[in-house]
Amino acid sequence: MTTFFKKYFSGYHEPGGIGEVLTLALPMIISTACDGVMTFTDRLFLARVGSEQMNAAMGGGITFQMLTFFFVGLTGYATALVAQYYGAGERSNTTKAAFQAIIISVLAWPVVMLVKPLAFIYFDFMKFPESQLGYQVEYLNILVWGAIFSLLRYTLGCFFTGIGKTRIVMSATLVAMLVNVVLDYILIFGKLGLPAMGIKGAALATITGNMTAALVLLLVYFGKTNRLSFGVMKSFRFDFGIMKKLIYYGSPAGFELFLNFVAFTTMIAMFHSRGDAVATATTIMFNWDLVSFIPLLGIEIAVTSLAGRYMGAGKPETARHAAISAIKTGIFYSIVILALFVFIPEQLVMVFHPEEPSAVFDAAVPIAVAMVRIAALYVLVEAVVVALVGALRGAGDTHFTMIISVTAHWMFIPILYLSMYVLKLSVPFSWFLMVLFFLVFSMVLILRFRSGKWKKIKVIHSF
Repeated sequence: MTTFFKKYFSGYHEPGGIGEVLTLALPMIISTACDGVMTFTDRLFLARVGSEQMNAAMGGGITFQMLTFFFVGLTGYATALVAQYYGAGERSNTTKAAFQAIIISVLAWPVVMLVKPLAFIYFDFMKFPESQLGYQVEYLNILVWGAIFSLLRYTLGCFFTGIGKTRIVMSATLVAMLVNVVLDYILIFGKLGLPAMGIKGAALATITGNMTAALVLLLVYFGKTNRLSFGVMKSFRFDFGIMKKLIYYGSPAGFELFLNFVAFTTMIAMFHSRGDAVATATTIMFNWDLVSFIPLLGIEIAVTSLAGRYMGAGKPETARHAAISAIKTGIFYSIVILALFVFIPEQLVMVFHPEEPSAVFDAAVPIAVAMVRIAALYVLVEAVVVALVGALRGAGDTHFTMIISVTAHWMFIPILYLSMYVLKLSVPFSWFLMVLFFLVFSMVLILRFRSGKWKKIKVIHSF
């Protein structure tokens, strides 16, 4: 056992080793976990009000992400671009890259507002249960007005992640979580003399939390140390060369997020169309899946930053070492999640029980328990996938990851349709087939990473 651990943690303190990955990843794990807590709290409190509002928060929240995630993916490449400039010693270009992403975020807000009616058409087309449709529309309407805060918060966070100051992002997210959770309690249930707002209160709490985080990041961004070190005040201009790089390498990530979320939303709608019990069961399962997956996103963001930094410095082998270290880190975390999903799924499901007895919830429990257990099959693979995707994106291999990821997600839809609607298989078994296909998708990423083609990409010296 001692030999195993020595081998597993070999090169811990080396560049790209587990120690360096953890230094960047732990604040981002905490940060993404806080995002998970905010989403989880929204749905947990709403579950006390009624399953319909909990289900509507999931459907409306996913649709909001679908409307914004192209821009989130596009501007999110600022992490890798900033990291590459930072690794190359071009500090003034880091803030120029960040400002190009800010320009995109500001312009994205009116676009999101304009395309919002398409979401309502989509709701009608997918035939969401009437019991949740009104709540879902109300929730989405409010979130869209606050989209500018979530976009700016994310874009500013990309700058600090790119230069390795992930604790700043963590601090801003912790503040956002505290604001969100407290307001959730006050607004959803009607405390301190305020009326009970239910799902409307959850949306207002989310917007306020994002606004608070964006303000914290802006204060640090314009702080004296940051201004002097990175030439912030000289960065406020359109830079065609950097904008071209951001759009060329970031657009695939944007399309990937958008198309994947369209596919994911369609899958959720297919589950929800099977009735309130199945909708409740899948919402509970995906809530726990979100809790398990979001910390892994912290590892992905960290390895994107590290891979970008070492690729910018001309050290592709160190970037590869960082990816391997990220995989090792993620596996330890995923083993814990696997054990919880396998051994105590009933207790996890019962966390979402409503205050009043509910026949819908009682019918959903056995379905949700089976689906949570099945989700345990891929938690270890998720750790590998996020590390590889982070490394490939950091190196600039965004076009390949887009093609593979989008293809995989859109293959889920016919698999789910055939299993549930043609073959009339059970919901848990249909979910099992999707998990098996996810394992196949992970093998393609492993082969791409091992090929080493990503090491030859030159991002900051392109065009």
